[in-house]
Amino acid sequence: MATMTVAQVAEFLGIQDIRVERLARENLLVPCDKDGDGKPLFEEDDVKRYKILAERLGGL
Repeated sequence: MATMTVAQVAEFLGIQDIRVERLARENLLVPCDKDGDGKPLFEEDDVKRYKILAERLGGL
């Protein structure tokens, strides 16, 4: 599975990096690992599913 960094997730979702980190802290977007700097990494499939869910609930 492909992993995505915070910056890649932010670009894919069209939001700011800080918001991706907040989603991870609140367990709304669950990280699969951490990079060398301690920032979360996400599974690409999880990010795609989150985007679909968020759009159904009224947007990001």
